[in-house]
Amino acid sequence: MSPNLLHTPALLDEVLDGLAVRAGGRYVDCTVGTGGHSRGILDRSGPGGLLLGLDVDPSAIEASRRRLSSYGNRVTLVCDSYARLKELATAQGFVPADGVLLDLGLSSLQLEEAERGFSFQRDGPLDMRMDPESEVTAGHLVNELREAELAHIIANYGEEPRAKAIARAIVRNRPVRTTQELADLVSRNVGGRRRLHPATRTFQALRMAVNEELDTLSATLPQIVDVLAEGGHMALISFHSLEDRLVKSFMVRETRGCICPPELPVCRCDHSPTLKILTRKPIRPSPDEIRQNPRARSAKLRIAVRV
Repeated sequence: MSPNLLHTPALLDEVLDGLAVRAGGRYVDCTVGTGGHSRGILDRSGPGGLLLGLDVDPSAIEASRRRLSSYGNRVTLVCDSYARLKELATAQGFVPADGVLLDLGLSSLQLEEAERGFSFQRDGPLDMRMDPESEVTAGHLVNELREAELAHIIANYGEEPRAKAIARAIVRNRPVRTTQELADLVSRNVGGRRRLHPATRTFQALRMAVNEELDTLSATLPQIVDVLAEGGHMALISFHSLEDRLVKSFMVRETRGCICPPELPVCRCDHSPTLKILTRKPIRPSPDEIRQNPRARSAKLRIAVRV
């Protein structure tokens, strides 16, 4: 593995502290990537701590297998989606777990490989699949969706104010084959000066749609609660406002007793609080970390404990 593909994990110390990693504990890294956070967890939980690493990307599993090989049988790696967290953790003997980490960011491995199509900084096919076995690519969305559907994706997942103009330009210039073609097309149709590259939000929206990221996150959050031991910690790192909003709403909901609609005169849900939130506001990277790892600049970490 090339040194430049060794992903620098965001908020590493904050994650380890938030998970309250202890010697001999059992931990699940739902997005093991190239093993950055996992290595920190294994170091702090040694000599007897165990880690289950999940990733839907086989390249990430192979990279983390090499990076974590020195930890021997303390590491179990599974190439599968965290959408099946409860099933996978149960099968591997990690229920109940002392901590669960979910890092929703892309890894350097994915961003640096042009053929994966995640970045407009490297020309490649419009792919963007985290799971290479998935059928739908960004190219399918860009070249086959109706204009209104495409605009909806770009507006809702990318929060792009020029979504309709971008969708119109894409449809008029089909077929769009490569990341560079799409980035240039978006840049020509987004006016004004921007802090971010004009295509950033469009690429983000397409990636989220291709990988069904918000639906997968929604399905996974309750499973984290089910997997955690009482007193176990969950740490979630998001890089997008929609993700962070979803995580925050879930955590707040799980701190409550009754979650019935307010119009019901009597509680019928029998819901009990399952979480205590430990971060009143999300933890953000320090200026020093952002200087050393610019990709961490939008990271937000929220932590809760199972009650």
